Amino acid sequence: MLCVKGKQMMYDLCERENIPYRKAKKWILAQNAQQHEELRKTYDFAKSIDVPIRFIPLSEAHAREPDVQAKEAVLESPTTGIIDSHAYMSYLESDFQSRGGDIACHTSVVTVEPIDFGRGGWRVRTRSSGSAENDTITADTLINSAGLAAVPLSNSILPPLRHLTPYYAKGSYYSYSAPYPKPQTLIYPAPTTGAAGLGTHLTMDMAGQIRFGPDVEWVDDPNDLTVNESRLPAALDEIETYLPSIRREKVKLDYSGIRPKLGKGSAVARCKGDGFSDFVIRKEAGFTGFVNLLGIESPGLTSSLAIGDMVQDLLYK
Repeated sequence: MLCVKGKQMMYDLCERENIPYRKAKKWILAQNAQQHEELRKTYDFAKSIDVPIRFIPLSEAHAREPDVQAKEAVLESPTTGIIDSHAYMSYLESDFQSRGGDIACHTSVVTVEPIDFGRGGWRVRTRSSGSAENDTITADTLINSAGLAAVPLSNSILPPLRHLTPYYAKGSYYSYSAPYPKPQTLIYPAPTTGAAGLGTHLTMDMAGQIRFGPDVEWVDDPNDLTVNESRLPAALDEIETYLPSIRREKVKLDYSGIRPKLGKGSAVARCKGDGFSDFVIRKEAGFTGFVNLLGIESPGLTSSLAIGDMVQDLLYK
């Protein structure tokens, strides 16, 4: 539900602050009856939480995106969009600072110490890049939103019985330099039960430049951002299932990112017991003023404003 609320908050903010965005729509494609059934599960779940979604006729899909192949079914999310994420982050930074916030860039957290289990506040020791000395900050509250480092940071504070294991899913993206084909809709293959990702899908930036990804490669090092060339052939094969006229030689390695996960379960929520690992956003029992945000991956950006509201409520209501 954070994603549903956050999406509308995001669109409202973009309109109000002139942050570039576009409602590109999203298609999820089925190429056979089994995938069609997977789409039906996604449709039923989306309807149960009031997400706008519909199946569109194959004839309509072909007329709108003639280069996209869908043999069995097309499920459309009409309110899905893209945003200039850098403009969005710049706005948040400026807004934060205008309200009196300070940002310490190139600074690492060394230790976090609860004072009397947080009742006396929190002592945070940091070290700036190029410095051999630690600085100390004391705060009334602590919000752990450290992304890939969130679980290790949480484990350094909580007792061992409440420790979690971090998992790191590297995803490689692939650029496309040919002018054709060039769909204007976000294209996703049908979800696979238990898969840790959403498949190598087609996305685009605000300029309309398309790229493909991410795939899923489990890694132990959250700093390992090397793009694995050996994964390109499998990605191309998956892309060709929905974009058969793609020019394979024009698809190149681009960049990679790493998603913080709390398990190797499904990336898609469709029903109870499907192995889906949701975000963990909670006020930690036994510690005053401590909120943990763990496993915040996609759709964390879409949910971000709603997450902020939730954290505020946890701390101050």
